[in-house]
Amino acid sequence: MKAAVLTEIGTEELELRDDITTVPPGPHEVKIRVRASGICHSDLSAMDGTLPALAPGVVGHEGAGEVVEIGPGVEHLAVGDHVTVSFVPPCGACADCLRGQPNLCAVHAVAAFTSPRFRHGKDELFGYAGLGTFAEEVVVPAAGAIRVDDDVPFEIAALVACGVLTGVGAVLNTAKVEPGSSVAIIGCGGVGISVIQGARIAGASRIVAVDPVAAKRDLALRFGATHTATPEELDELKQELTQGAGFDYAIDVVGLSTTIRSAWDQTRRGGTVVIVGAGKADEMVSFSAQELFLHDKKILGSFYGSCHVHRDTAKMIEFWRAGMLDLDGMISKRLTFDDVNKGLDVLRAGNHDLIRQVVTIA
Repeated sequence: MKAAVLTEIGTEELELRDDITTVPPGPHEVKIRVRASGICHSDLSAMDGTLPALAPGVVGHEGAGEVVEIGPGVEHLAVGDHVTVSFVPPCGACADCLRGQPNLCAVHAVAAFTSPRFRHGKDELFGYAGLGTFAEEVVVPAAGAIRVDDDVPFEIAALVACGVLTGVGAVLNTAKVEPGSSVAIIGCGGVGISVIQGARIAGASRIVAVDPVAAKRDLALRFGATHTATPEELDELKQELTQGAGFDYAIDVVGLSTTIRSAWDQTRRGGTVVIVGAGKADEMVSFSAQELFLHDKKILGSFYGSCHVHRDTAKMIEFWRAGMLDLDGMISKRLTFDDVNKGLDVLRAGNHDLIRQVVTIA
């Protein structure tokens, strides 16, 4: 089958091959024919070593398709079911799952680094984040295959799998934004647009989109932002909208020390700062002990939108059906498998009109 292979960490181009096979599905696993995969910035982070990944391996972690084979013990799925995939499948039995935080389940995530999912001849290849959706087929834990109705287009389902759950979930699950509140979103890429839409769904009255790129600020207005600003303009807008007190919530979708610090500085005393951006391990942010005490702000990390993936995937689809979540408009480019590297180059270059590129795999 076709697959886009990362031969070594640090390379900027995937090797497009047609001689890759999957491992057979084992107990509580399923094989999925991948129909669509989003190109996410985290794929670039895997390739350049910012996020942990193994090579050789198949990249891609935001996808949807149909079940074509079922391993022993799988009872909730059948061949032909349409599914999205999750890079954090909940095991349902660990301490994190039992305390209601399945997005932090590490059981399958750890196994992804010891369980190759693909083969090239006798050589074994890993799937990025336990998946590898830049391939025609992939074998995943059954808990990581989330059924969706057959009338949901694969491209739409693929977006929900990562970027939408991460962005909307950060608003509804992590921040728990209240109606009538003010929210500043720093970074207006694909996940940032999902955050903006989440703030709109939550009923925020002032949604400020912050990005240095004018085209991205224009896109933010289309998806629900009420105001926009460059990073340099944000202080003045804060003064205008909040009389200098600061926003109720500031959500960083970049992951740099400067943007995280800005999110803190733009939040009012007693407000909430949420960190969504996947930063580097050595990216350090400084706060004084006194300001942490005096300002009574909450700093919250948001991994995978603090989602219960089975519950929240269904919720995102319902938002989409109700016209509350514009997923069709988020697809900026539709690519074929042969264009995967071109799509990565566009994302790497920071294309100003880019929201989400979706690759048709099979």
